[in-house]
Amino acid sequence: MKKQPQITEKTRQKFVEIFCELYSQKPIEKISVQEIANKSGYNRSTFYQYFTDIYELLDAVENDLLNDMKKEMANKELSMHTFQDTFYCLDKREHLLVLNALLGDYGSARFLKRLKKEINLDQLELNVPQNHSLTPYFIEFYMTTSLSLFRLWLQRQKDLSSEEFFKLVENLYSRGITPYFKE
Repeated sequence: MKKQPQITEKTRQKFVEIFCELYSQKPIEKISVQEIANKSGYNRSTFYQYFTDIYELLDAVENDLLNDMKKEMANKELSMHTFQDTFYCLDKREHLLVLNALLGDYGSARFLKRLKKEINLDQLELNVPQNHSLTPYFIEFYMTTSLSLFRLWLQRQKDLSSEEFFKLVENLYSRGITPYFKE
């Protein structure tokens, strides 16, 4: 007898949630299949019906998030076409647990590289000189700084509203930090 797709997806999602909770608290090397199975209320054999190991689960979590981001970017008419538009797509309640894990203290540099690679630079209107020897540095600065600020915002449990955060990032790029200091 085949399981119902809703039950199958619910079970898979439970493994993802437990993994993300654990991955936001400790390195992946310290997470075991047994621990995920115990905390999710299933046995190890059920886990192996969905994933071959922890690293395949990590890949699935990353791929799901990146695919959601791509769909959102494709379906959305973005007004500014800036790097921050990508974060608008990720700024959803359902992504919070995954983002806290992937961009948290134990997240991998590999995911950050994948995220940067997925962002289509051709779509972004970066006000940097084209075909200039320093252009790759400007783009890396822009992307890395944006990701770092986004990580900090998540770690601070979104202590600014989304609008305040995105406005701050835009202002920092356009005006720098000087306007924020009182003379």
